[in-house]
Formats: sequence, C-alpha cells, structure tokens
Amino acid sequence: MTGTITVDQFVAAPPSEVWRTLTDPELHARWWVPGDIAATVGHRFHLQMPGWGAVPCEVLEVVPEAKLVYTFNKTWTLTWRLVAEGQGTRLFFEHSGFDFDQKSERDAFNRMGPGWRDRILPQLAQAATQRSARGRG
Repeated sequence: MTGTITVDQFVAAPPSEVWRTLTDPELHARWWVPGDIAATVGHRFHLQMPGWGAVPCEVLEVVPEAKLVYTFNKTWTLTWRLVAEGQGTRLFFEHSGFDFDQKSERDAFNRMGPGWRDRILPQLAQAATQRSARGRG
C-alpha cells in the first residue's frame, strides 16, 4: 500500500510568478532548500536537505507555468500543478510513493504531511506573493 500527501494552496501571485519561484534555483533556496533545479525534462539535480544531505532528483514532466513533476530520492515523486484563479494561482501539490509496508516510510509520511501543509507551501506562497507585489524584484 502506498500513500500520497496532497496540499491545495492558494498563492496571491500569477502562475508565471509561482512557476519562477518553483523553478529558479536562487528563489527555490529562499522558500525551501538549495538545489540546481531546472524546468527541463530529464534534468538531474540535487536538493540539499538538512539532515539528509544531497537528495537526487530528476525532472519527469514540464508544462511551463502549469505542471512540474520530478522524482525526489529513488522512490518518491513531487508533482506541482498551477491553475490560474482570479489574480492568483491555485497550487495543487502531491508527494507520492510512500510505501506504508515500511515503518520508516509511514513515519516520513506522518512527519512530512504537516511540514508541507503548514510550513513549506505557505513559505512558497509568501515568496511568490512578495516577488509579485514588488514587481518581480
């Protein structure tokens, strides 16, 4: 049995700003962690996770300003979908691939769900909103 964390986050910035916040390495480091991310299918990169070190990732799917999918370690997948909503963006996030047959994976699922919902995605929303309010500064 596998599990998926899902988060629905409104961002008071247009999809273009949210996309840039997701895919620009300098901006990515401001709201989550450093990494050499790029929105190119097949791009292999690492995210520098505190306590884990360099986590290998590979971009699987890119639809500019609409969808970004990449692996996160060897078993998990992160999916980011952006949908324009009024003057902002509805961001749908999925962290999938948790193997509930393994205690360590169940524990990770239980820790990461609140982290994504309560900390990481709100930080992304704040970073994108601040950039948008400053006129992309």
